[in-house]
Amino acid sequence: MLMKRELIMRTAREKEQIVLDINRLGPTAGCRKHNVSAGLYYQWLHAYNAHGIEGLESRRGKDLQATVRKLEKENSLLKEILAEKELQMKMKDELLKKKIAQWNKDGK
Repeated sequence: MLMKRELIMRTAREKEQIVLDINRLGPTAGCRKHNVSAGLYYQWLHAYNAHGIEGLESRRGKDLQATVRKLEKENSLLKEILAEKELQMKMKDELLKKKIAQWNKDGK
């Protein structure tokens, strides 16, 4: 029978304690004790060695926030471009109305 895995969200501090405990116990025994795969342990270990506890912070939502900021910036730029184009069209319409009025005046 297949066991269903439950997603456990751990804080960076909890991940740090698990990494340090597995280092002390050894990968096989430590991974069994904490119910983490060896691959996950080595990912955490690499991140911890490279960046310290900040490397163990969850990246979920941060990429989303960066994407939202990028889209907001793009949206504001597009709004500026649209406003500029609308202003240009308005100025052309006014100029065209003046020219038509001048032609009508000169033609009569």
